[in-house]
Amino acid sequence: MPKLSVIGAGTMGTGIAQVAATAGWDVVINDTNNDILEKSSASLVKVMNRLVEKEKIDQATADKILGRIDFTEDQQYFENSDLVIEAIVENLEIKQKVFKAVEEIVREDTIIASNTSSLSLASIGASLKDPSRFVGIHFFNPAPLMPLVEIIPAVQTAEETTQQAKDWVDSWKKLTVLAKDTPGFIVNRVARPFYGESLRMYEEGIADFATIDWAMKELGGFRMGPFELMDFIGNDINYTVTETVFASFFYDPRYKPSFTQKRMSEAGFLGRKSGRGYYDYAEGAVKPEPKKDEKLGQQILDRTLAMLINEAADALFLNIASREDIDTAMTKGVNYPKGLLKWADEKGIDWCVEKMDALYDEYREDRYRCSPLLRRMKKEGKTFY
Repeated sequence: MPKLSVIGAGTMGTGIAQVAATAGWDVVINDTNNDILEKSSASLVKVMNRLVEKEKIDQATADKILGRIDFTEDQQYFENSDLVIEAIVENLEIKQKVFKAVEEIVREDTIIASNTSSLSLASIGASLKDPSRFVGIHFFNPAPLMPLVEIIPAVQTAEETTQQAKDWVDSWKKLTVLAKDTPGFIVNRVARPFYGESLRMYEEGIADFATIDWAMKELGGFRMGPFELMDFIGNDINYTVTETVFASFFYDPRYKPSFTQKRMSEAGFLGRKSGRGYYDYAEGAVKPEPKKDEKLGQQILDRTLAMLINEAADALFLNIASREDIDTAMTKGVNYPKGLLKWADEKGIDWCVEKMDALYDEYREDRYRCSPLLRRMKKEGKTFY
């Protein structure tokens, strides 16, 4: 079996290590902080114990998985690695510094990867003497449970590097999709309107948090409403991703952050982890009741859905990923009830264009421009599938 080294013993790095070790790989988890390494080790033992208790695996299997994972502060242990995945802080300079050091240790044929969710892979790879061996391998949290992994080649990445990375991650029983090195890749790009348009409707006074969440769940079939999900992710994290994508797209109005979310982050109302976000998570707190008005709820769903479909169509138009990979990414990466392009066919391409044009006519903001692909498909009478 090949050998994996993971840089960063946080939740994501630990999860990636668990995935690979479960697939039979020997794994080294590296971190500069021994306390974090100890927490990583303890959390893996806890996870394995829970899996045994639930009879998902037996004790012998759990012991084998844990036995394949080593913890170290010394990167010299990377020297025999076939694959190195970095899962540290989202800071370009720090990542570049780490990769320069790693390249001096590993073999010439070792594939070096980043789990970044928002940074330019071309910029990270530029720190290497041989960037052709570098690729993006983006897991979703929690890595052991979420099936999707985005594989993102940088412009410098060799085709064989991309294919080998994909084959390895596929062998870990993950579902891989290929994405272009553009801000947000597939999921974090296409999902922006789920949050952004909901925040916009709240700011306009169309509905409150609970009503918007109710509409998206009850009428749209989404597992969580946008405000529940932002509280779950953390308003600081979600806001930072939005801000990063907005800047990376040269301040395209479609990705403009919300003042509401910015103020929530500034106030420390980060969601579940801080005890308060859009909802109050204190013991005994009562969650507000939504206004269960189906006409209003349908208006909320249609506006958000049109924006999501438009974003998915534009990703296809700009060759960010294939039709199938875009739909797979959204159903398996963020648990959408349907692939957005399939959903577009169900609603009708005419419906999608008319909804976007109606929003643009009302607001006259470039935020609501219809994707050229949707407009072209309407004219030619085509569907996505």
